[in-house]
Amino acid sequence: MSSLLIAGSIATDHLMSFAGKFSDSLVVDQLDKLSVSFLVDDLEVRRGGCAANICFGLGSLGLRPVLVGAVGEDFVDYRAWLQRHNVDCDSVHVSETKHTARFVCTTDSTMAQFASFYPGAMSEARDIELEPIVQRVGGADYVLIGPDDPDGMLRHTQECRQRGYRFISDPSQQVAFGDGELIRQLVDGAHLLFSNAYEAALIEQKTGWSHDEVLARVGTWVITQGADGVRVETADAEPIVVGAVPDVAAVEPTGVGDAFRAGYLAALTWGLGTERAAQLGCVLAAYVVERVGTQEYTLSRDAFVARIEAAYGPDAAAEIGKCLQVGR
Repeated sequence: MSSLLIAGSIATDHLMSFAGKFSDSLVVDQLDKLSVSFLVDDLEVRRGGCAANICFGLGSLGLRPVLVGAVGEDFVDYRAWLQRHNVDCDSVHVSETKHTARFVCTTDSTMAQFASFYPGAMSEARDIELEPIVQRVGGADYVLIGPDDPDGMLRHTQECRQRGYRFISDPSQQVAFGDGELIRQLVDGAHLLFSNAYEAALIEQKTGWSHDEVLARVGTWVITQGADGVRVETADAEPIVVGAVPDVAAVEPTGVGDAFRAGYLAALTWGLGTERAAQLGCVLAAYVVERVGTQEYTLSRDAFVARIEAAYGPDAAAEIGKCLQVGR
């Protein structure tokens, strides 16, 4: 039996709303002495982190992904939630000294934000070896290496090359922060590269590789384009373009890319073609963008298949529907 290993960030989001405007409390010529507090109206604690979001999506589709990442001892409730949604958490590293990564953000009435990100236990991801995990689960179809501690991402990528594991490069936010050398090492030799259109341009700029040179170094490049859908490219074939699901009432975009990746990887695991993988990814992404929170959706098989048919036709619905393992 083989598995999908999903390595990357695991975090909780603490989201608060302030009814006024931050600017009313700021004195421009006194910013060097800034000391302010705001009485917020509400607090929402949401489960997050790219790897955990992808695993939740895969689990919701009926697969059993293996989560690889580092957390604190405060992970107990989150672990139970993920396990209840078919996620294997047995190889998650628990720090003895640090809390699970945390994003704390306050948004005012103008959508201005004060935010902080505490990486916490994420820095210990560099201590995780993949080989014992692969041995435990009986093999690995793919290892996705998502945004995480940069040294951890690099170590996992190098181990995949050394041990011959097929790896998927998904550097995401780290493309903006990493230098060219880091990005080159994370991308080179990947079976699959995920990015959005902006990250694609950054990858080319920072690595110094042309678009064709990137394609020559990876098996497939999947570039998400927001409301314009997704473009899938390989070096030796014409690109495949799939439109986004129409008539989506977008509410909040956080986690949409993670859901797309979950759908795409599920289809890949089931042996479906590239077009079907992109379509499944787009439909799952629609479920996330329509609500606040990255793991707040539930799937009904009949409703999900109907949505695939409405967006992409009866053939897509039939082919994907026969693989789905979600309840009615």
